[in-house]
Amino acid sequence: MKTKFFKLSLLIVILTLLFVVIGCAEEEAVVDEEEVEVDEEEAVDEEAEEVAGVIKVGALTSLSGVLEDYGNQFKNGFELGLEYLTDGTYQVAGHELEVIWEDTTTVPDVARERATKLLEEDEVDMLVGVASSSDALAISPLAEEYETVVIYEPAAADSITGEFWNRYVFRTGRNTAQDAVAMADVIASEGARIATLAPDTAFGRAGIEPFIPQAEARGAEIVIQEYPSADATDFTSYILRIMEEEPDYLFVVWAGANNPWRQLSELDVQGAGITISTGAPEIAALRMMHDVVGMQGFTVYYHSVPPANPMNDWLVEEHFARFDAPPDIFTSGGMACASALVTALEKTGGDTDSEILIETMRGMEFDSPTGDRYFREDDHQAMQPLFEVTLEEGDDHPVPELVRVIPADNIAPPVTVPDDAER
Repeated sequence: MKTKFFKLSLLIVILTLLFVVIGCAEEEAVVDEEEVEVDEEEAVDEEAEEVAGVIKVGALTSLSGVLEDYGNQFKNGFELGLEYLTDGTYQVAGHELEVIWEDTTTVPDVARERATKLLEEDEVDMLVGVASSSDALAISPLAEEYETVVIYEPAAADSITGEFWNRYVFRTGRNTAQDAVAMADVIASEGARIATLAPDTAFGRAGIEPFIPQAEARGAEIVIQEYPSADATDFTSYILRIMEEEPDYLFVVWAGANNPWRQLSELDVQGAGITISTGAPEIAALRMMHDVVGMQGFTVYYHSVPPANPMNDWLVEEHFARFDAPPDIFTSGGMACASALVTALEKTGGDTDSEILIETMRGMEFDSPTGDRYFREDDHQAMQPLFEVTLEEGDDHPVPELVRVIPADNIAPPVTVPDDAER
């Protein structure tokens, strides 16, 4: 009897323990499910926080079209700049940088369309670019309409930071007026007689017209101005008229394969005692200038010209390593544009509010492969040094050799923003 009772009691205890274990397991399962739900919620929150921390940059340039080479240089320089300035993290002030590239095709209507897409669909926080001044002038009104800061490089038309400027526009590149002042700083002096030669286009006249008052202010005399047609191939009559005036210097502004360099050499202009001067261009154009080796002029950038600085040293080394070629003018410009963007975002702590950016960037100093630059407060035009050079013979192309650094403040162009523009 006792044995049966004992067995029954034992069975009850075992069943009770079993129910307790099952109950605990179910409770633990519920707890685990709750923990999983909490973990998933935390993951979603962290993901949302990460997305909220992304800064979107809309980058536009000529990845095709007539300025494709310039656009690709800018793209390479901008991307290398972001890598260098963020130590390869592509993060600024704890925010991830996302760059969305669009090809303007070097057509203003396409540039406007692509910029609109970046602003409306991609909801970018800032814009950078472009190679073409016409593209820039098509985009500037959108920057104002959408209240979004745009940083231009290398588009150089004076009107971008002049007649058609708005408060959202900044430019890290130089403008044509700075080129003109630099040329005047190199060749104009009291009593110097100067002739000019440029195509009869907006580009050609924009390169000469700002030069004239700068040269005359330094005591020089402009003795003749020649403007051949942009598609001219025979420059003989223009050059002979220039030689008849016996100038001390001939300032040439030209771009394109139909250039006057060979005929200037064949007519022995330099042998007649006339010093040919121009801005030393990108490497592709330098290859067409063997006939004017020895000329005196200036350059915006050539990889061996700027005095040693860490940013340019890194750029040259990395560009050779990755592309088996030196960086060019617009590669340097792309890196300068990236430097301005990163510097501004570091100063704002990653805040992309346009009003805060504008206030921060006005007067802001930033580094570049050519040295320190700063945005002029009145028109947001970057002030930067340029370089007086002579053109020496090289293996592949004539090589600009540094004569002196032209300080940024020596070549500050006049402010041409309309008086009634909103500041």
